Amino acid sequence: MILKSLVMSIALIAAFGYFFKKVKRLHSVMMSVDGSSNLAPDRLGERIKVLFIDVLGQSNVRRKPAAGLAHTLIFFGFLAIQPHSLELMIKGVIPFFEAGNFLPGLYAVYLYAADISGFFVLIGFAYALYRRLVIRPSYLTLGRDANLIILFTSVIVLSFHFINAFQMAMPAQTGHFNYISVFPVSGVFARVFGIDTLSSTNLMIGYEIFYYIHIGTILGFLIYIPGSKHLHLLAAAPNVFFKRLDIEKAIMKTDIEDESKETFGLGKISDFSRRNVLNLYACTECGRCEELCPASGTGKPLSPKKIIHDFKQDLLDQSGMLLDNHKNEILPLMREESKLTDDVLWACTTCRSCENVCPVSNEHLDFIFEMRKHQVLMEAKFPPEMQETFNNMENQANPWGFASDTRADWCKGMDVPLMAEKLQTDVLWFVGCAGSFDDRGKKISQATARILKKAGVDFAILGPEENCNGDMARRAGNEYLAQMMIRQNVETFAQYKFKTILTGCPHCYNVIKNEYPDFGAAYDVVHTADYFDRLIKEGRLTVNALNSGIMTFHDSCYLGRWNNIYDAPRRLLKKSVSGQMVEMDRSGSKGFCCGAGGARMFMEETLGKRMNNERAIQVVESGAQTVVSACPFCAVMLHDGIMETGKEIRVKDIAEIMDEATN
Repeated sequence: MILKSLVMSIALIAAFGYFFKKVKRLHSVMMSVDGSSNLAPDRLGERIKVLFIDVLGQSNVRRKPAAGLAHTLIFFGFLAIQPHSLELMIKGVIPFFEAGNFLPGLYAVYLYAADISGFFVLIGFAYALYRRLVIRPSYLTLGRDANLIILFTSVIVLSFHFINAFQMAMPAQTGHFNYISVFPVSGVFARVFGIDTLSSTNLMIGYEIFYYIHIGTILGFLIYIPGSKHLHLLAAAPNVFFKRLDIEKAIMKTDIEDESKETFGLGKISDFSRRNVLNLYACTECGRCEELCPASGTGKPLSPKKIIHDFKQDLLDQSGMLLDNHKNEILPLMREESKLTDDVLWACTTCRSCENVCPVSNEHLDFIFEMRKHQVLMEAKFPPEMQETFNNMENQANPWGFASDTRADWCKGMDVPLMAEKLQTDVLWFVGCAGSFDDRGKKISQATARILKKAGVDFAILGPEENCNGDMARRAGNEYLAQMMIRQNVETFAQYKFKTILTGCPHCYNVIKNEYPDFGAAYDVVHTADYFDRLIKEGRLTVNALNSGIMTFHDSCYLGRWNNIYDAPRRLLKKSVSGQMVEMDRSGSKGFCCGAGGARMFMEETLGKRMNNERAIQVVESGAQTVVSACPFCAVMLHDGIMETGKEIRVKDIAEIMDEATN
C-alpha cells in the first residue's frame, strides 16, 4: 500500500508538473506576440451561451451527421468517465478514500451512466476508424498523431471497463461501496472474459494491472496533449468563447500613418495577435475547411487546414527566440524553405467557407489578409497583373482604368439624378465599379434604375464623384490604396444628406456597411435584394410572375457567408417567377465561390481547374434553365463558365428578373 502510494504520488506530481510546465510555456508564447490583442470578452452573456451551444452542444461538429454523432459520443463519454478516473488517482495515493461513502445513491447513478457512456466512446471510435480506414476522405489527416490519440483514448476506455469488471467481481468489503449492480457494460466484460470466475488473488492482480494501464495511459495522454494536435482539447473552448459573435466582420484597420511602426501586416510569428495564436492552438485538423475550400477543391495548392498547421509549426519551432525576446532573429513566415508560397497565399478568394464551417471558430482569413498586407506594403510582392489594377484604382478610381469622369455614362438618357444636383435624397445609390464600367454590370445597373423609378424611390447617384469602395485593394493587401479611396468616399458622403446607401454589389455592400465605420462613417446600408423585398412588402412594386422554367440561385459569398443574406433573394424569386426553383448541392452557407472574390477577378487563374467553370458544372447538374445571382462579378464569372459548358443556360442578376417581373 505504502509503495503504491509513493509510486502514484511521484507519477502524478511528475506528469501534472510536466503538463503545467508545457501549458505555461504555450501561454507565455501567446502573451509574447506583438500583434494587436483582440481577446476582449464583451457581451459576456452571449459568450457563455455560445459555450453551451457550440462546445457542450457540439453544434458545429454535428453539421456532419455521422462524424458529428461519433464525435459527440466520444466527447461526452470521455468526459463522463473522468470523475471515476480522478477517484482512482486519489485512491492510488490515499488507499482508504471511498467516494461512494459520501452520496452512495448519487454515486451509483453516476457509475451506471459513466459505464454506458464509456461504451459509447468505443462506438464513436469504431466509426472514426471506419472513416479513416475505409471512407478515407481526402481532407482528413491520417497521421501518427491522430492514430496515437485514438490508441490512447481507446486504451483508457477499455481499461476503465476492465477495472469496473474486476471491482464487480471482488467480494464486497465492509465499509466499502458495493459495485455489484452498477456496471451494466463492464458486467458483460466480466462474464465474457471469465473475470467473475477468478480467485480473489487473481482478481486483485488483474485489477492492479488494469489500474496501472489506465492511470499510466491517462498520464501519458496528459503529457502528450500540449505538443500534439489535440492541444485543441485545451484551446477549443476558450477559442470559441472569444470568437467573433457577429457573422459580419471587417478587415483589421492598420494605422499606416504610425511612424513608430517598423512593419505592417503579418511577416513573422512575432506579428501574430493573441487571438491568432489561440486559433493555431485550437485547430483540430479535421479538414472541414479544406473540404469546402473552392481553391483546394479546384486543384490549387491552398489548404486552409495546412496554412493553420504550418503557422502553428513555425510558431512552435521559433518560440524560443520569441520567449527570449530575440525577435530580430525570427525568420519570416514566407521564406525559401517555407510551405507557404505565393501560389498558396494568392489562391484565396476570401469566400469564408473555411471560417463558416470551422467547428472551433477559427478565422483563417485574418492570417491571409495580414500576410497579403505585409507582402504588398513591406515586400512589394504581389501577382504581377495586380500592378496594373493598383495603378488603375489609384489613377482612375476603378480597377479597369476607365476614365473616372465617364462613371455615369451607363445611365445616359435614363434621367438618373446626381447627388451633386440634388444635394439631398432618401437613397444614395452607390453603383460601384462593376455596375458603372463592366458591360454586364451596366445592364444590371440599368435594370436597377428602372425598378427604383417604378417604385417612385427618391434616389441619386454620385457619378464621377464615386470612387472604388476599397474592397479589392484591401483584400489584395494594398491597405494604403484602400484607405485612400475609402477616405475619399467618406469625404464625399459627408457633403450630402441621405438616409440610406443602396448597392447592388455585395462587395460594395460589405465594405461600406462593415468597414467604413472604422473610418468614422456608419450608415444604413442595404443591398438591392433586401431593398426590392422591402418595396414589394410596402406595396410600392407590383410583381407579375414570369414563366422562366427551372431556376436556381447562386449565393454570392459576400452576401451570404459575409453578411448572412440568404432568404431575401429567394423570396424575391419565388414572388417573381412561376417556374420551378431548385437548389444546387452547394448552396446557402455551403455555396461554391464563383472565383472573383479577394481581387481574384483581376488575377490569372493558371493552376488547377477554373472555379467559375466548376460552379457552372454544378449549375448544369442542377437541371436549371436559368441561374440567378445578386452580384455583378458573379454574373460575369457564371456567364463565362456556362459558355465553357456549351449549354444554353441563361445567367441573370436578380435586378434583371425583378425588372422584367414588375410594373
